[in-house]
Order: sequence, then C-alpha cells, then structure tokens
Amino acid sequence: MLDTERAYYSENVEDWKRRFPGKFVVVKGRELIGAFSSMEEALTAGAARCGLDSFLVRLVGESEKEVSIPALTLGLLGANPPHAASRSGTSA
Repeated sequence: MLDTERAYYSENVEDWKRRFPGKFVVVKGRELIGAFSSMEEALTAGAARCGLDSFLVRLVGESEKEVSIPALTLGLLGANPPHAASRSGTSA
C-alpha cells in the first residue's frame, strides 16, 4: 500500500527539503498535491482531494511514520461531513 507514493516521495525529497522545509507534503500516485504548514491541513486537503482513497502525508525530511485511520478507510467516518460540527452535546 502506498508503494508508488513512497517511491515518488523518495525521488523528490531532496528537492522538497529545499522548497518546503518544515512542511507536510501530500502525495497521491506520482503527484504532489501540496505542501502544508500542519498535519491537520495536509490531512484535510488529502481527504478533500482523494476521498476514501489512500494518500501519503509526510513531514519533509522526517523519517517514515505510517498512520492508518480504519474508520475513515472503511467509510465509517466521513472526512467531509455534509454539515459542520457544532458544540458537543447540543442539538440544532
């Protein structure tokens, strides 16, 4: 899983270290979706672009860490809910 994305990251990481230091990059296939200031922004952009498909998020230059969100992968949790979340415990 994500072999293509990991290979593309490895091929480009030296360039990205210069262009995007301290940023989180999102990769789908052999495409850089973008570079973001936070993991949250990167995950949001990746989910918006890729939906339920897998994508790679990596802090440029950091060693590999894999994060899996089974509820999202299985469709039990939506990355883009039809309504905004409100305060916990309140009803509309």
